[in-house]
Amino acid sequence: MIKNYFKIAIRGFWKHKLFTLINIIGLSIGISASLVIYLIVHYDFTFDKFHKDSDRIYRVVSNYSFQGNPSYSYGVCGPLAEAIKSDATGVELTAPLYTLNPDVTVTGKHNEPVKFKSQDHITLADQNYFKIFHYVWLAGSSTTALNAPYHVVLTSEQARLYFPSLPYDQMIGRVVTYDTLKTTVTGIVQTIRENTDFSCHDFISFSSAAPKTALGNNLQLDQWGSTNSASEVFIKLAPGTSAANVERQVNAILKKKSPSTPDELKRGSSRSFTVQPLKDIHFDQKYGTFDFSGPASKTRLYLLLAVAGFLLILGCINFINLTTAQATQRAKEIGIRKTMGSSRAQLVVQFLSETFFITLLSVIISVVLTPLVLKLFSDFIASGVTADFIHQPGIFLFLFALTVAVSVLSGFYPALMLSGYKPALVLKNQAQSNSHRTRNAWMRKSLTVSQFVIAQFFIMATILVSKQIYYALHKDLGFKKDAIVFINSPYKHRTAAVNRVLANKLRTVPGVEMISVGTAAPSSGSINTTLAAYKDGKKEMNTEVEVKYADENYIKLYKIKILAGRNIQAGDSSTALAINDKYAKVLGFTNPHDAVGKELEKFNGLKNVRIIGVVGDFYEHSLQSPINPLAILASTRNDSYQTGTVHIALKPESSAGGDWNKTVAAMGKIWKETYPDDDFNYQFYDKSIAQFYDQEQHTSTLLTWATGLSVLISCLGLLGLAIYTTSQRTKEIGVRKVLGASVTQIVTLLSTELVLLILLAFVIVTPLAWLAMNKWMESYTDKTTISWWIFAASGAGMLLVAFVTSSFQTIKAAIVNPVKSLRSE
Repeated sequence: MIKNYFKIAIRGFWKHKLFTLINIIGLSIGISASLVIYLIVHYDFTFDKFHKDSDRIYRVVSNYSFQGNPSYSYGVCGPLAEAIKSDATGVELTAPLYTLNPDVTVTGKHNEPVKFKSQDHITLADQNYFKIFHYVWLAGSSTTALNAPYHVVLTSEQARLYFPSLPYDQMIGRVVTYDTLKTTVTGIVQTIRENTDFSCHDFISFSSAAPKTALGNNLQLDQWGSTNSASEVFIKLAPGTSAANVERQVNAILKKKSPSTPDELKRGSSRSFTVQPLKDIHFDQKYGTFDFSGPASKTRLYLLLAVAGFLLILGCINFINLTTAQATQRAKEIGIRKTMGSSRAQLVVQFLSETFFITLLSVIISVVLTPLVLKLFSDFIASGVTADFIHQPGIFLFLFALTVAVSVLSGFYPALMLSGYKPALVLKNQAQSNSHRTRNAWMRKSLTVSQFVIAQFFIMATILVSKQIYYALHKDLGFKKDAIVFINSPYKHRTAAVNRVLANKLRTVPGVEMISVGTAAPSSGSINTTLAAYKDGKKEMNTEVEVKYADENYIKLYKIKILAGRNIQAGDSSTALAINDKYAKVLGFTNPHDAVGKELEKFNGLKNVRIIGVVGDFYEHSLQSPINPLAILASTRNDSYQTGTVHIALKPESSAGGDWNKTVAAMGKIWKETYPDDDFNYQFYDKSIAQFYDQEQHTSTLLTWATGLSVLISCLGLLGLAIYTTSQRTKEIGVRKVLGASVTQIVTLLSTELVLLILLAFVIVTPLAWLAMNKWMESYTDKTTISWWIFAASGAGMLLVAFVTSSFQTIKAAIVNPVKSLRSE
């Protein structure tokens, strides 16, 4: 029987080659998208699931509030880990981490020192870290490797980097120096091959930085009032322990060790801890990360799943529409089968098996296309996402489930409808009653409308996201961003005197227009805030203010508008500052000139700091963040932090071009003369601004492809229906032409229903798209408008594309000689 079903299916597919091809293309697109998106989603949702008892592993993170404004950090104060060990119950293990960024020196093959500059992912840890997280030990022991100062455990990849010619057991006892800290290798662990955010590869024993040691004092590990993002604490709860109970205990410890002062309570300042589940860290958008590769976006993953679902639905709709449209062509076959004794169940199985065969072909095509799709989207997809069918057996289970689901979804209704034909009516050439014909026509129309709703929704969303990105990249942010390069001097080798020498040398480069030395650019990802107090004669006003340090050229270089007062001058001290208009209004000055000359009682630990000018507001961060109160201070010439960034305005390029490349090359030579051991890393400022919107750029790319594919699938289905409709109405068209109808009238007749369906889809999708767009735009403080033309362009574009698609067939049918149309067999 199965063999018979297979033969009949092949004959049917070959007879209706075009319809079969349309079905296979539509399903292949949907299944390919689903497979790629499955690989992406599976990749992100399997991070760190391999650790034993991962549901009991948590990270302690910090929450802050100042005057009702919350902020968050993944870092904690240094003494917290020891306090949890001694004072908290229900905690099975506690593992502190402190991430470092040292230079590393090892002894080479010929006993010469080999240096690795500014290595990241190096951390202080103790033996509890390897009890909480799963590592395979290649040499040494997890119980003793980090139980004494000046020991280090390396991952296998890092060990091969340091000691390329030695077996793992001979690496034990070797010396690795981190800046000036000499350590002995006591263990080698296998580099984690599973999906993980834990990328540290050098683990120095935590006791090497005990509070009384030089390193411990430098890291402030005994300071409850100091929080450093490099300091983290992981805990593993005892079985049956409530995370909320442990969180209450940790906050009780903080309250006991570092109670809030009356002044902090008066200002509405507070600090607390939260225990964050391990499974949430990879998707953390709130606390941020330091030594992890995340965070990923759950919103983006859900969007991907929605795209896959919609594309699959579109492919299934095509199949249902084309199958039901061809139903009458199989009516006599069904009638004969029923007359010969076939049951309805057997017919349903036959039709479902045909659907399964087409779906299986589509799956095979999708499997072949998936590696190509992953390569095409390599900039958009994480490098760890691969179609490794050998090491990912779950892919086969997913494909099997997808094949069955698509076969049932696509084939069940057509199979049910076809198997329901009555033999007596079929053999009299009356396959369906009028009511059945009407019901099937309405089903096809409803599914077609659904296709156009999905396609138009994607078009509208794509236009809006692109419009918001364009708005963000071209909006006047309150400063100049073009033709500006900035470089950060190396932290460990940085001195204010050397930075001034570097700046003076850069001024001699012919292509440089202006140089400024200070801290971060006007809009950046870094945040530096301080508490400022102003007394207007009646009450004291405490405000958290963002701080930037700059020299006299900073405001001029970035063309920041001065509303009142003057610019920073070379002779100004750190007790002189310029504030933005937002801060002036917060202080109660509606006229910027009134703020000039006033003094802040307290600012950044200083007293009686004078306001010398008010500048126009500009965005300190992306458009998703509001403009905050800001102060620009004159940088202290001897402070290496306040002079750590060099801002360079370039002269305009000539018509021939290439001037900036020469200028940058000249700056690179000067950099190497100043910092010979450090790489020259520069960045064009407009590109750094664009990086704020990487997520939106990715979303736009995703929606563009989804839109293109959804329109393609919809138009394929539309083409199939147009072919079927014109073939069914061939004689009607011939009669109308004989009676005098023009080609235009016939095309209009055949296209009227299509236009009405698209207009109905437009009416349905417009309010849905408007609600979704408004929801997405809520994350932006400053945003573009949702213009009426977005909806109009989408509807008109969809109508045009659909009309052009169907016109190939309708015009072809309209120009056929009516003699051929009316000829009987």
